Amino acid sequence: MLHLTDNSASRRNFLSVGSLALGGLSLPQLLRAKDAVKQAGGVVKDRTVIFLFMHGGPSQTETFDPKMEAPSGIRSMTGEIPTRLPGITFGSTFEKLAKLNDKFSIVRSFTTGSAAHDSKPIVSSYSKNAQIGGHYARVAGGSNPVTGMPRNIWLHPQAVDSKATDPIMKLGKFDVTGPLGPAYAPFQPSGKGDFRSDMRLTVDPSRLGDRRMLLARLDQFRREMESGNATSGLDKFQSQAFETLTGGISDAFDISKENQKVLARYDTSTLMDVEKISKRWNNRLRYQNHVNNLGKLMLMARRLAERGAGFITVTTDFVWDMHADANNATMTEGMGYVGTPFDHAVSAFIEDVEARGLQDKILLVCCGEMGRNPRVNKKSGRDHWGGSAPLMLYGGGLKMGQVVGSSTSDGGEPASDRVSIPNLYATIMDRVLDTGAVRAMAGIPNEVNEVISGASPIRQLI
Repeated sequence: MLHLTDNSASRRNFLSVGSLALGGLSLPQLLRAKDAVKQAGGVVKDRTVIFLFMHGGPSQTETFDPKMEAPSGIRSMTGEIPTRLPGITFGSTFEKLAKLNDKFSIVRSFTTGSAAHDSKPIVSSYSKNAQIGGHYARVAGGSNPVTGMPRNIWLHPQAVDSKATDPIMKLGKFDVTGPLGPAYAPFQPSGKGDFRSDMRLTVDPSRLGDRRMLLARLDQFRREMESGNATSGLDKFQSQAFETLTGGISDAFDISKENQKVLARYDTSTLMDVEKISKRWNNRLRYQNHVNNLGKLMLMARRLAERGAGFITVTTDFVWDMHADANNATMTEGMGYVGTPFDHAVSAFIEDVEARGLQDKILLVCCGEMGRNPRVNKKSGRDHWGGSAPLMLYGGGLKMGQVVGSSTSDGGEPASDRVSIPNLYATIMDRVLDTGAVRAMAGIPNEVNEVISGASPIRQLI
């Protein structure tokens, strides 16, 4: 166990921590390995994927394909808004994204093939029932060999809000690794998952989700070591490991250290008074979590990407399921609770990444596990639909300002240029890995190769 204010014995323990789920290596060992292995022999590209999973199943019609020429009961219930691309409109909730859509691309012919609540396309039979970030980490390694940052990370609201509700894991698993093994599971900076055991911090488990407490303890430990010249006997790799754990990694997760103007631009909690979200919906607390935390999660994702994370999954919990039943709001009301924060946070992210010149280094993917029924139900909601779903991609060196494919007149099925989950996997992996070189690598399991290069990337974007 690690005692943060202990003597040299605890320093040794600190530096041999299970290294944030880094595949069993201690951090000093991992840092030594970087001298021998440079970015997995050139296979790993200098890019990061941020996958914003729209949990619950967003409507294709009220987001990026409003179908206003269709009859009432099919066309967008929120109307439409013109975008920067002539002839292309979005649902009217996306006011800020409509002004930026020359910076990203949408796919109007994407299908997930199933109307079930789960976590596809993060985890599916196509991914061998392993989180796709785990496949990336299986090739790239458990952590960035330069910074020590975990390659595969999952951010949910508890990463920025210790009081947020637990993820509904029975309706979508984001941390399973199937045949890959637990070493490639995503790191969760929320006190959940393997974080407690991997870090071995002697901290009250009920308080471990509090990032401020954790950062304060790390800062205290660093000060005490520095004041006693405690690192003088460490080799360069141990010293670097110490600085990574107490400095670089912890700072990356501390969004309070961000420029305050940038933080304010991302902040979605100011968009509405969450206490006014209707109490008639059982999903009210999760709507509140979404409003309060989505912007902060996207800011944290950008900070982690800058510091060497390779695959970051961002989720707010199960808020896009707009049946207009006891649990979920109507389409129009729900898009206010869910779509408005999405529009704000994603547009802030794009503007921020563009300003930093990182648009080729960071790939943002936004989609959910399905779409919504082309026909509005009797309660003014839309039910589950697997035939068509919205998909948005930004950055990563892809061709932007594109509208890929088309849907049928009611938006229910692809009409041209069908894109499926394996095509999305292939597009993502093509951005972050030299897939041809991966196939030639020794020791890479067949199931990993099948996920990485088992289909063709979205050709219009490459």
